Amino acid sequence: MAEKFYLTTSIAYINSSPHLGFAKEIVMADVLARHQRLLGKEVYFLTGTDEHGAKISRAAEKTGLPVEKFADRNAEKFRELAEVLNISFDDFIRTSDKKRHFPGAQKMWRRLSEKGDLYKKSYRGLYCVGHEAFVTEKDLLDGKCVDHGQTPEIIEEENYFFKLSVYTERIKEAIVSGELVIAPASRKNEILSLLEEGLEDISFSRPARDISWGVPVPGDPEQTMYVWGDALANYVSALGYGQEKETLFKKFWPADLHIIGKDILRFHAAVWPGMLLSAGLPLPKKILVHGFITVNGQKMSKTLGNVADPFVLAEKYGAEAVRYYLLRELSSFGDGDFTEEKFKESYNANLANGLGNFVSRVNKMILQYFDGAIEKPAPAALAAVPVNLEEVFIFKKETVEYFPPDYLIENFFIPEYQKAMRELDLQKTGDIIWRLIGMLDGYIQDYEPFKLVKKDKEKARAVLWQLAFGMFWIARLLAPFLPSTAEKIFSILGVSGDAKPEKLKIFRFKEHKGLFPRL
Repeated sequence: MAEKFYLTTSIAYINSSPHLGFAKEIVMADVLARHQRLLGKEVYFLTGTDEHGAKISRAAEKTGLPVEKFADRNAEKFRELAEVLNISFDDFIRTSDKKRHFPGAQKMWRRLSEKGDLYKKSYRGLYCVGHEAFVTEKDLLDGKCVDHGQTPEIIEEENYFFKLSVYTERIKEAIVSGELVIAPASRKNEILSLLEEGLEDISFSRPARDISWGVPVPGDPEQTMYVWGDALANYVSALGYGQEKETLFKKFWPADLHIIGKDILRFHAAVWPGMLLSAGLPLPKKILVHGFITVNGQKMSKTLGNVADPFVLAEKYGAEAVRYYLLRELSSFGDGDFTEEKFKESYNANLANGLGNFVSRVNKMILQYFDGAIEKPAPAALAAVPVNLEEVFIFKKETVEYFPPDYLIENFFIPEYQKAMRELDLQKTGDIIWRLIGMLDGYIQDYEPFKLVKKDKEKARAVLWQLAFGMFWIARLLAPFLPSTAEKIFSILGVSGDAKPEKLKIFRFKEHKGLFPRL
């Protein structure tokens, strides 16, 4: 039986259209899902939309649409984005789905209540509609929310509260021991610092008269579940938690990986573990936290008019180019900056002139000199055309030895790639792929097969085989990142993506249009 792997994105809040930040998150998740499938695991990849709360109700009012229709319209935009970016999700959960989501969220509530971890009390506090959360004075700058630039509302009401405070030490223990891994380490330290201060009990419901758009509190229709208590339950409700059989839940929970933005770390690394511990459920294994995308150094804002639209970019430059930029040009863990100028420069340098040019050159030479069919030479012939390692800076100069490309791919590039993948550093993984492309480009310059073929055709065959074999591995390593591009390269080579490298005896090249036309 295949090993399971369950990963999720956060669920996108639908008060507005998808932006580039969420595009980055779902593309990162897609790479990891595709990689785990290639490792032979049974993957369940969940994404979806968070649709309840005051912010949604108010956004719907501004459009003049009933809140249900507003939610349907905006949720569809997020599904469309996933399809435009070729995201291989297995499930798309909507928290407004009464059949799929409500039973799991309400079962979670009942489990917390049975444990004695929910209580009702009157409360007066500062409520940030942008966060859908109560905040304190220390969370504010000049009386306004740092993230949303708005003054919180003063709210006084009777709510249910969750005894999060009693789980402080247990959550800390789970993170310190590695039972719950937070990556990168800076985010782990951030949440441990919060835990050192001690967690406070949190509001877990709002009066239904104020927030009718949400999941009703079981046994108390005058209260609506607080949006985070409702939203976080999506990770189990999507697996059928609260349904009759709970088959998927029993198979896939706990989550192997949650992928989230840094602004919701506290909810996922403190509130969610507290809920799970109260409900008697296993904790997720790992949380990957990514940064924000700025535009020209400024946070994306509709007010400033600098929101980068992933739909527009994909239509203009292609989904694969968007995926590339989000994965390689932006940090997997920290903040990153986007400008269309940087996007174009990166596209031309790395996709058109880098990857695309390399594939076209090798393809052209093999079609011209070997009628498109390049057979594998004897091992001795392959070993006789090594790489000049000083030029590609793979090893320190004092340890330079000369190895053929196939040896280096197997013994250097693939292990480094796998290590970076295990560390969830997708930017570094992309760097390794482009380092391989750079090495093979240098190999062409060293041997000049277009000249060598006139002097020593068999040596030229060995050089071109190494280049074709390197192209095969570029496609293999690219497959989770740029799946459509990888398929095109396999097609050019005349092999399938799941071919066993050691069994390859011949590549049959085909004419092709350029992978990435220069802008």
